[in-house]
Amino acid sequence: MPKHFPIKTLIGLAQDDLDAAAKQLGRVQRERADVEAQLAALIRYRDEYHASFSNSAQAGMPAGNWRNFQAFIDTLDSAIDQQRRLLTTATSRVEAAKPEWIRQKQKLGSYEVLKARGDAADARVASRHEQREADEHAAKTLRMRTSDVN
Repeated sequence: MPKHFPIKTLIGLAQDDLDAAAKQLGRVQRERADVEAQLAALIRYRDEYHASFSNSAQAGMPAGNWRNFQAFIDTLDSAIDQQRRLLTTATSRVEAAKPEWIRQKQKLGSYEVLKARGDAADARVASRHEQREADEHAAKTLRMRTSDVN
């Protein structure tokens, strides 16, 4: 069984938590981008409609058409205001998800540092053990040569 099994388990769990936080952050970022795209489309449509209507109004138009135009523009403006509020909410969700992702990333990093330290300590112990065995072998060989000479 691996010597650092508990830290590997913690790293695996932390990686799962990080993956979940990253998925959540990605989801809210996509939602925000969708809301932002819808807002841009509404603004673009309002501007195009206004420009088109202004061009046709230069030739003169009945008052009823003007009222209908103004009512439609007011409806578009309300939709734009609502979309801006949705964008603010979506932005808040993104900002709320970022710290959790950062926290999970730092936790995983901490466990990886601990594992690296453990691996380094194991390597030092193994190196000392190998050195001790090499020293013992050299001493044994020297003793054997000395006893053969006598």
